[in-house]
Amino acid sequence: MKFEDGLRRLEEIVKSLEEGSLSLDEALNLFKEGINLTNELSRRLEEVERKVEILIKKENGCIEPVPYLEEEE
Repeated sequence: MKFEDGLRRLEEIVKSLEEGSLSLDEALNLFKEGINLTNELSRRLEEVERKVEILIKKENGCIEPVPYLEEEE
């Protein structure tokens, strides 16, 4: 499953749960699916973050890979 598809599904699950019209069993099953999707999507994001590097050209012309640092909001 593509990341974007997983995110869309997660949004659908949240919307369904927020509506409150599901039975307890249906809500619990959707909640479990949402937790599993959240864990999978988080794992994928962490994997991508580890792979991302920014190349910085030094004064001497050498290129040095620098780990990506997330900006604080």
